[in-house]
Amino acid sequence: MFELKKLLKSNSYPGRGIVAGLSADGKKALWAYFIMGRSVNSRNRVFETFEGGMRTRAFDESLVSDPSLIIYNAYLSLPGVEIVTNGDQTDTVFEALKNGRSFEDALRTRAFEPDSPNFTPRISAVLDVKKDFSYKMAILKSSDAEGSGCNRFFFEYSPVAGLGHVLHTYVTDGNPIPPFFGEPEPVFMPDGAEELCESVWQSLDKDNKVSLMTREISLETGEAKQFVINKNR
Repeated sequence: MFELKKLLKSNSYPGRGIVAGLSADGKKALWAYFIMGRSVNSRNRVFETFEGGMRTRAFDESLVSDPSLIIYNAYLSLPGVEIVTNGDQTDTVFEALKNGRSFEDALRTRAFEPDSPNFTPRISAVLDVKKDFSYKMAILKSSDAEGSGCNRFFFEYSPVAGLGHVLHTYVTDGNPIPPFFGEPEPVFMPDGAEELCESVWQSLDKDNKVSLMTREISLETGEAKQFVINKNR
């Protein structure tokens, strides 16, 4: 397993990322979602929470040039289920699960982002936060540099105390930006969302980081705590 701090510090531009897993004490489901940006349009964002979810919104409306891929629900919840993604596929997964279909079924209707030449991958996670905890992650990627087709990869995990996985959109910075490849990386998880929040935020590149949210959910009681940091205040 990797130390999450070292993994993130060694990468100037992982892009957007999801961390999910079981707390070190084995009592809480944990997840984090962060966004980064290189352009004015991408950096002009904050996380805004609401009952049962969290969305991105523009910090300064006058600076928005294209909202299509930067404004979306990043987190939505159903009873006993947490959904977190890097795009509007959050809504796709939410509607599918609400209507008895699966995480995989939902994402088979979606593809990578149409932002040529990067063709940014769509990354998603769903956490079953009842006592019998488990979580799934997925990445939808272009099959080639031309965006000719979509490859979809799904990963399902049994919980291990202190173990999580991180999945992000890019290998590192570049032009075009090279997409993430391989399996989600295994990382050590702390005891709670506050420690996870501090660890991730301190590790992200200071110029490119934009916003971060972390949550913990007690597997015994369902009680949740969350922390949000916005670089734009």
